[in-house]
Amino acid sequence: MDFFNEAHVEAAKDLLYKMADDQLIIGHRNSEWTGLGPILEEDIAFSSMAQDKLGQSEHLYNLLHELGEADADTVAFTRNANQFHSCHFVEYPIGEYDFSLMRHFLFDMAEAIRFEMLVNSSYENLAMIARKFKGEIKYHTMHANTWVKQLAQGNEESKARMQSALNECWPLALGIFEPGKHEDVLKEAGIFEGEEALQAQWLQEVTKLLTDCGLVIPENVTPSYGGRKCEHTDHLQPLLDEMTEVYAIDPSADW
Repeated sequence: MDFFNEAHVEAAKDLLYKMADDQLIIGHRNSEWTGLGPILEEDIAFSSMAQDKLGQSEHLYNLLHELGEADADTVAFTRNANQFHSCHFVEYPIGEYDFSLMRHFLFDMAEAIRFEMLVNSSYENLAMIARKFKGEIKYHTMHANTWVKQLAQGNEESKARMQSALNECWPLALGIFEPGKHEDVLKEAGIFEGEEALQAQWLQEVTKLLTDCGLVIPENVTPSYGGRKCEHTDHLQPLLDEMTEVYAIDPSADW
């Protein structure tokens, strides 16, 4: 679509910022498993997925640049925590492998559905990116589904650890779908169907997958909202300080 009023531009920017910021931050967190994976296969897998996330974030930041925002490097590496639109879920430290795996599963299931919805977006440049990265994200969900299933249906300890990770991750995962102030504009313009529609489909799919594995979905939890309004936990700024260290020394370095 050709944006014909400022409301459409602002709504698109808000959507792009939260998507790109999510991908950038979870990409950095996943990269922290490099050299630390419980087995070599997982070390390589998390490193590979981290690279994919960073590539996806760069393409989304480039769309923001087309809409008048600064270039990708400037947007990614010069903002402070109170300027990021990422959800709380992605900024938490990697913790033990069970936490990172469950986060990987819940987050990437949401991303897979989001990108599938965006394939038909009226914002054609965003639809093109959604089509471009569907395959990558499909691999991510296949990887997560396989390992969650194996560990949830493993021995007593592995199942207990996956249930504990699910209990910890669930309210954070619900924060992915924190509604923004431009939801009505996005829906009316055909840019995106909205966070409520995304959450409903996500709940249906992850509930089936998890219950089939013998896990119990937590009930009566409060979503961890605030990230979409640039209100973050104490985990984000130290991560940004570490992530931008090279850029601060040499802004001309490639990422």
